[in-house]
Amino acid sequence: MLKRLNSLYSATTKLVVLALVGIGLANCTSQFETLNTDPTKISSVGSTEYPFLFAYALMTPTLSPDNFEVGEGTIASVYSQFFAQAAQSFPTDRYVVRQDWMPACWNPAYTSAAPQLKTIMAGTSPQSAENAVANVWWVWMFHRVTDYFGPIPYFDAASGKRYIAYTPQDSIYYDFFKKLDAASTVLKAHATDKPFGSYDLVYGKNANPATAWMKLANTLRLRLALRISKVNPTLAKQQAEAAVTAGVFTDIADDAYMPKSTTTYNEYNGLAVTAGWDDIRMSTTMESILKGYNDPRLPIYFQPSVTTGTYEGVRNGLFTSEKIIPINSRPYTSNMGTRWVNWVNNDWKTTYNVSQDLMHAAEAYFLRAEGALNGWSMGGTAEDLYKKGIVTSMAQWGVTDQAAIAAYVINTSVPIAPQDGMNSPAVNDYPVKWSASTDMQRKQIAQQKWLALYPDGMEAWADVRRSGLPKLYPIVHSENTDLPSGTFIRRMPFLDSEKQTNASEVAKAVKLLGGPDNAATPLWWDKN
Repeated sequence: MLKRLNSLYSATTKLVVLALVGIGLANCTSQFETLNTDPTKISSVGSTEYPFLFAYALMTPTLSPDNFEVGEGTIASVYSQFFAQAAQSFPTDRYVVRQDWMPACWNPAYTSAAPQLKTIMAGTSPQSAENAVANVWWVWMFHRVTDYFGPIPYFDAASGKRYIAYTPQDSIYYDFFKKLDAASTVLKAHATDKPFGSYDLVYGKNANPATAWMKLANTLRLRLALRISKVNPTLAKQQAEAAVTAGVFTDIADDAYMPKSTTTYNEYNGLAVTAGWDDIRMSTTMESILKGYNDPRLPIYFQPSVTTGTYEGVRNGLFTSEKIIPINSRPYTSNMGTRWVNWVNNDWKTTYNVSQDLMHAAEAYFLRAEGALNGWSMGGTAEDLYKKGIVTSMAQWGVTDQAAIAAYVINTSVPIAPQDGMNSPAVNDYPVKWSASTDMQRKQIAQQKWLALYPDGMEAWADVRRSGLPKLYPIVHSENTDLPSGTFIRRMPFLDSEKQTNASEVAKAVKLLGGPDNAATPLWWDKN
């Protein structure tokens, strides 16, 4: 049963009140004409309100707990195989598409954030730090939406039109690069600025927030360059090299988080709440890899089973009847680590205030390592960047035992058979120690990046689709006829609500897909 935290949202701040009033809380494009006001535009606000609007635009795309639970926590996060579903009533782990859950990753961007950002971009100079930062966040927000669905309303988002055209995904990506390039240049010229002051929830407390945003822009640009490396390798190389030259994350001090607070602005970490609701467990994939490597991050990422006191995963795609077997059941498997949730008095207690991960320096090193394998100029060798990625990820998670880290980097062990009750073999055979084989090097980079991306299931799912790596377990059972046994889910279908209210444009969008509107059709950049 889905749980809701409506009572937790009764209190609001000036920030949220202003933003909600301004956008009118439109829920779908069908309402644009029937309402006498345009709910996608914010009227009668000036530059003094822009910080409020920006803060709200930052918060909403990271998803409130109820949206996170069904939009990311039990969809993208289980498709990435960071987690498996513990809740017996949730079928998405078996590739069942729940159309009533699809708005969770759609509405926050279109009805809450895009109008705010467009208002800021329209009312500020393109050469201002505020305009640049708004554009960076626009790309961060929409790259997650397009990588979820494919073609989406993009150029016409928050336009107020009755019918909203969908943009081909390649055109969206080309605009991403244009925006990030321009934003990086502007932010470099305004390195001492403090755009939006304390209302910049991500970097407002940083000594040089404009510079921090510039590095985020370039790291995101690097991520997106690797995303298109199989479909447009020439552009990918150009954008990746330009991003590294301009300056990407290199230290955990650069890392981007979205703070969550029960007191300041009444926002809660959606993944932590999902864990507290007892919805997810460590996947067998994670168990096989982390145990095989004796990874120091295991007791940080997860905690022991409350019954056995040992770390135990569960395979993705089990039937409800298989989840009640003790070895696969909630009490016998591992929940997320104590950073997010704690077992107190026979119940899971959520750490509501834990910050949400956005992007990290460790990922930047692994992206550069892969780029170096591609023959791109990444400011180092693939091996050195790979090792630096591992060390940086360890530092990010508070692993300080340098001897243990050094031993990990040269570890020749491989993932193990997890003894999970499904007779699962080891998920793959990639060692940590840098291989002499280029083919294995690519696998190693992908696997270590996958580990470092935790707990960002949205990005991990996209990267597995893009690269085909690391090798994950096939789900045990698929209940989606479009995804027979042994296949991997590629996208989410378009919303039923859009098909009902924006039908002609959705029909055009289906043609842009190059295949049927189902979960088996790969996206533009997905060539696996």
